[in-house]
Amino acid sequence: MRMDQIKPISYLKKNTSAVINEIRENRQPMVITQNGEASAVILDADSYQQQQELLALLKILATGQQQIEQGDSEPAEAFFNRLKQQIESGER
Repeated sequence: MRMDQIKPISYLKKNTSAVINEIRENRQPMVITQNGEASAVILDADSYQQQQELLALLKILATGQQQIEQGDSEPAEAFFNRLKQQIESGER
């Protein structure tokens, strides 16, 4: 995090439009401080959406890893054979 991306809340209050434009342009989050302590992070909507999608993917991967460790999985070949049989028999 660059030091110019850390601003006090008073700066945000006085320069809201400029802050939003800067964040949109450089796609870098800005840390807002209050009483000298980090209080909030502002980032552009596209970056936020990408982070949410990445977080969802990581959760899926973690769940899959946990299922493998618990033995709640099957080899891919067995799964696809079972799926093929269900499709051929019209099961759901």
